[in-house]
Amino acid sequence: MATIEMTKDTIHSTIEDNDIVLIDFWADWCGPCKMFGPTYEKVSEKYADDDLSIAFAKVDTEDQQELAAGFGIMSIPTLVAFRDQIGVFSQAGALPEEALDDLIGQIKALDMDAIRAEIADQEDEVAEAVDES
Repeated sequence: MATIEMTKDTIHSTIEDNDIVLIDFWADWCGPCKMFGPTYEKVSEKYADDDLSIAFAKVDTEDQQELAAGFGIMSIPTLVAFRDQIGVFSQAGALPEEALDDLIGQIKALDMDAIRAEIADQEDEVAEAVDES
């Protein structure tokens, strides 16, 4: 699978239609982004036939400023990951190939039922706090 260009018009469908979504926030003038780009593309090819649907998206922060702002992107490159429509990772900086492979392995291994339960518990705590005030 090659990388895909993500925009504010395609973000929701991309996240909804894939088990895992990796998003590389980058800009053409960014040296580290240019160094990370080929690594990101190479790793995307490795997962073309994976058992999970994995999307490798790229967001040009110059072209998609509203989308980058919505994610609070302060430096680039920044990699953001979703699993089952839940944000599970966000980190600035270029990753070497081995680290990116390791990250994908960790995301695939997540116990999403436990994460959903934790989110539900946190939402319950917030609701209780609001009710008490």
